[in-house]
Order: sequence, then C-alpha cells, then structure tokens
Amino acid sequence: MPPILNKCRSQVYAWVAQLRPALRHARSHVWRRALRLTAGGRWSEQMPPSARHNLRWFWADGVFSMASDAIVLAYLPLFVLALGGNRAQIGLMNSLSNLSAALLLLPGALAVERWGHRKQMVLLGGGGVSRAALLLLALIPLAFAGPVAVYAAIALAVVRNAFGNLSMPAWTSLTADIVPLRWRGRYFSSRNTAMSIAQMLTAFLAGQLITYVGDAGGYQLAMGLAFAIGLLATWSFARMQECPTPGIPQARDRTSRVPLLQDVRAHREFVMLCATAALWNVSLNIAGPFFSVYLVEELKASAGIVGTLTVVSGLAALPGQRLFGPLADRWGPRRVQLITGLLIPLLPLAWVVIRSPWQAAPLNLAGGFLWAGYNLASFNLLLTIIPPEQQARYSALHQVVVMAALAGGAALGGLVAETWGYKAVFALSGAGRLTAALLFARLVHAKAPSPTATPSEPPVEA
Repeated sequence: MPPILNKCRSQVYAWVAQLRPALRHARSHVWRRALRLTAGGRWSEQMPPSARHNLRWFWADGVFSMASDAIVLAYLPLFVLALGGNRAQIGLMNSLSNLSAALLLLPGALAVERWGHRKQMVLLGGGGVSRAALLLLALIPLAFAGPVAVYAAIALAVVRNAFGNLSMPAWTSLTADIVPLRWRGRYFSSRNTAMSIAQMLTAFLAGQLITYVGDAGGYQLAMGLAFAIGLLATWSFARMQECPTPGIPQARDRTSRVPLLQDVRAHREFVMLCATAALWNVSLNIAGPFFSVYLVEELKASAGIVGTLTVVSGLAALPGQRLFGPLADRWGPRRVQLITGLLIPLLPLAWVVIRSPWQAAPLNLAGGFLWAGYNLASFNLLLTIIPPEQQARYSALHQVVVMAALAGGAALGGLVAETWGYKAVFALSGAGRLTAALLFARLVHAKAPSPTATPSEPPVEA
C-alpha cells in the first residue's frame, strides 16, 4: 500500500479513537435521558428502582395502547359504513358498547376486591379479549357480507369495549399505586405527550393506507395494524410487577359491612362529580360518534383527510400536555377541568357552520389543546376524590355512570342525526356540555392535595 494511503488510514484510525469516548458518552447521555423521560421526568430519580421500572413500562403501555386505539376511534365507524351500515347503526354500536361496559364495571370492581390480581385482570380483559376482537374485526369481510357483516362488526365492537371496561377498575386501582400522588400531573403530562405523538402517527399512516387500498380492504388492514400494535401494549403491561396491596383486603372487609349506595351517600363530592359527569358524557356522545362520519358523508372527506385532521388534534395536544400537567399539580385538577370544560362546548357549536373538511382544522387544533388538559385533570380529580381504600369500587361506579351516559348519548345522537341531521346533533351536544360545565363549577368543590405533601410511593415490587 502506498505510504500516502497508510498515512490516511492511520489518521482515520486516530480520529475514530478520539471520537469513540465522545460517542460512548453521547450514547450514555441519550440513554439516561430516555430512561428519565419514560419514568416521567427528573423527579423519578428519587423513587426506588422497582418503582421506576413500573413507571417506564406503564408509560410504554400507554403509548402503544393509544396508537392502537387511535386507529379504532378514527376509522371503526367508517369501517361500518364501508360494510354497508348507516347512521342509526353507528349510534347503536356506540350505545351498546357503552351500555355493556356499564354492566361489567361493577363486577370488575368486585372481582378486584375479592381476588386482587389486578395485573392479571387487565391482561385478560383489555389486553387479551379486547385486542383479539380487533383481529376478528379485520377478518369480517372474509367471512360475511351485507347486513350480517355490519352486525358482526357491531358485536365485536361491543365485546372489545365490554372486556376493556371489565378490567378498568383493576387498571385504575393499579395506576393509583404506581404513580405518586404528588407527581401525577407531571407524569401523565409526559406520558400523554408521547401518547399524542403515537396517536398522530398511527392515525395519519392508517388514513393513508386506507385511502391507498380503498374500500373495506383498507379498513381491514387498519384493524389488523391496530391489533398488532395492541399486542405491544399488552407485552409492555405484562412487564410491570405487582405485589398485593393492603388496600384491597381492607376495602373488602369494609364494603362487606356497608351497602354500596349507603356508603356512596357519605361522599358528597363523589356524588356531585358523578352527576355532572353523567350530563357531560350524555352531551359528549350525542355528537362524538358522528364527527368523522359527517366529514366523509356530508363534506366528502377521504380517510386520508380524516387521518390528517387527527394529526392536527395530536399536534395541538403536545403544548396542552406541557402546559396543563404542571398547572394541575400547582392549581389542582379541579381548576384545570373547570377552565377547559367551559371552553370545550364551543367546539361542537362551531361544527354547525363549517362547509369544507379543512375548516375543521382550527377546531381540531383548539380541541386537541383543550382536551389534553381536560382528560388529564378529570382523571387526577377522580383519583383525588375517591376513598383510597376503595379505589376499584368507586372508580368502577364512576365509570358505570359515564358509560351509561355515553350509551344514552349515542342512542340519542343516532336518533337526532336520522331525524334532523348532523347540525342538530352538534348544537344539542354543545348546549348540553355547557350546562354540565356550569353545574360542575357550582357543585364540585374538591380540595387539591397540598403540593408540599409527602409523595405517596408505589409499592416496592419483588
């Protein structure tokens, strides 16, 4: 080899040798930041290793779950339309899904109180049966056609929602143990930001896939993709560690002696929260199932446009998570829910006047930002209000109210859409949401936990 080449090679080797420590340091720095991010932030470094382990896998489970659910929420109603369904059947699907969930939530809570094993319940229900239903949804056009295919899709959608909510009390109780009370706003802000990014990417890519393939085949592939991503969420949740908590047997002993309704009446704030949540969710689901259907049927949007508008919502949610997470820790979740809840009703009212799909973009921007704060605050407020020793039962009762309200709202929305059209649906939904927000401001006065309180630690896992 010529001397000049030997000299160049030696110089390259010397540069690589000099860069290697810097690259190792950069890789180590990026890895540390990734571990810190997935655990919720710098505050998590004060937690024991077992707690950080659970926080990271819970974070990953949320990201993959949202990626899977984003496809279902955006495109399942359109899939039913592609199979030959109509507005009334879409309303029926949403109504039955929420009604079945309402019927199974309390049995799920009682199962948690009697047997514990919260992680196993979540893996069997939401992580098992619910995700298997997605695979069967993708296979429907291969086995059925016409009205039979429509009702098969409705039945599987009901099964998916029902088993997901059967395990919801176990999930809520486990969440309260995993995420420290003092840091819930910041943790869920970080987690929800990542979930919003996942929602944007999968909804957009699924929309492009559906538009490219066309007809029911595109929706089949989208449901199959939702199933595959959902399996990653199930695997992430399975990596978490759980040990029995003393709260479950205590709750069983206490609730075995006190009737549920008598016990609930002693918690006024919880009763008021459920009452206002009922009206809010009835109003919410009057319009909820029909936004994407309205875009496709009335405004002639493609599945790709629907996916793009979902991305717009997700982009707006990112600054919302960054803003509302710390605010929920400083102000308390009630104030954040109140502010966002008074602004959200303006959104469906604005849908009455839009004339093209792209006019929905600014509404989706505002909606993504406001819903980021509302969802984060409402969940944290519920965890603050329910008795700590009865988290599974009270969270289930709250969800029963919510799901029954959603079922009623979907049924009412389907009837109104068939009789008076989509604009009547949007106007009624906005008026109902505003009324619920005003009642919330008047009736729910939960005190925020002290920001200087000692953070409650997740259980130390074996």
